[in-house]
Amino acid sequence: MAGPEASDARSLLRRAVAWVAILNLAYFGVEFAAALAIGSVSLFADSIDFLEDASVNLLILLALGWAAAARARLGMVLAAILLAPGVATLWTAWEKFNQPVAPDPVALSVTGLGALAVNLTCAFLLARHRASGGSLTRAAFLSARNDAFANLAIIAAGLVTAFLWRSAWPDLAVGLAIAAMNADAAREVFRAAREEHRAALPGDPGRA
Repeated sequence: MAGPEASDARSLLRRAVAWVAILNLAYFGVEFAAALAIGSVSLFADSIDFLEDASVNLLILLALGWAAAARARLGMVLAAILLAPGVATLWTAWEKFNQPVAPDPVALSVTGLGALAVNLTCAFLLARHRASGGSLTRAAFLSARNDAFANLAIIAAGLVTAFLWRSAWPDLAVGLAIAAMNADAAREVFRAAREEHRAALPGDPGRA
């Protein structure tokens, strides 16, 4: 039976996940608008990733009270969702190949810096829960962590475009790297969810 400490831990996890969902949804709007305004592949890919993260965390909020096996099955579904930004990036990158115009480097770097601040905040909120929340919380933490690395690359792409190489290629390269990073995160989440599901099969205790 879950004691008061377990109940408090679940309440703190719910609060953290709720804040992460709100932050991701808010910055999705900011980054998506910036991506359309300057024609950036990397910002477009990252904005879709913010929307995906908001959706993932909302699903986690709904599933925190589910049985362990059900949470693990949802973790496998979320692994597939993590691939969505990569698919969107590939499509946008293909369009950019046909019109290789460099995005505004200042707007690119500044928007990437804002995204980095949001993702570092989300990673900090989720870090203490990544081991205890199962595959669902692991999915959210990995996504926030990977996004922070992606944001550093976006900032670098803006600096390279501004000072070294006025080209669409730095932005394109970062966008494709974001797609690859999300594919790796999906693999890790699916593996964790599968192991969690196997562990829950012999005797699912009901509610974690």
